[in-house]
Amino acid sequence: MSGKNQKITVQGSQITILTKNQQDYISLTDMVRDIENGLVLIEKWLRNKNTIEFLGIWEGIYNPDFNSPEFEGIKNQAGLNRFALSVKQWVEKTGSIGIIAKAGRYGGTYAHKDIAFEFASWISPQFKLYLIKEFQRLKEDELQQLGWDIRRNLTKINYRIHTDAIKANLIPVELTPKQINLIYASEADLLNMALFGKTAKQWRDENPDHKGNIRDEANVSQLVCLANLETLNAHFIHQGLPQAERLKILNQTAIHQMKLLLADRNVKQLAGK
Repeated sequence: MSGKNQKITVQGSQITILTKNQQDYISLTDMVRDIENGLVLIEKWLRNKNTIEFLGIWEGIYNPDFNSPEFEGIKNQAGLNRFALSVKQWVEKTGSIGIIAKAGRYGGTYAHKDIAFEFASWISPQFKLYLIKEFQRLKEDELQQLGWDIRRNLTKINYRIHTDAIKANLIPVELTPKQINLIYASEADLLNMALFGKTAKQWRDENPDHKGNIRDEANVSQLVCLANLETLNAHFIHQGLPQAERLKILNQTAIHQMKLLLADRNVKQLAGK
């Protein structure tokens, strides 16, 4: 199994969640780790006829390579006193993708979240509800982080165009690296003034306890506008327009674009509003 791993805490137990093929798999082993003879519960659950039927239905929906003939044989045996089935046997015989055994550091039995919730319900309805609650919290945190990454990346779309224009047109060859940095900062603040009405330093002076910067606090609409202003400013720089004139035009453009963006339904959805 490849992909990232994360952990959630459910009623005092740390439970690992791995991602495979953009799907979340939850550790059944972790669920029962703190229960006496807990590992036996997994195979006991797997021998249950209702469990086998549930797994077969799930695999039939999501797994085109599921071995249905083998599954039918297993289902017919399920419930008999002599019936025994391990996770490894289930995977090898049916080609299961919903429940799998993993070796290594994060080894154990993992199940797709749909199946893991079913197993959790078999352990304890209360445990299942807490598991779902923590899993949903994790997914909400991921979505918030994704939204943040999208917003931040919007400002990088035209960053290279903007800085290349500054380098090619505003930075004399003889300037020192320190002087060059001042010019870059000056142009960055030109955009800040056009959009936010203040420089980065003015914002920091107003927010001395804040760890971020003025653009960290920007919303989606502002960052979309900022990306557009970067391209526009690069064009003006190539045309040789003086900074004061560029600031006036960029500010007017920012006002116009922000009115449009704030009224745009798609941007509101991206912002989660």
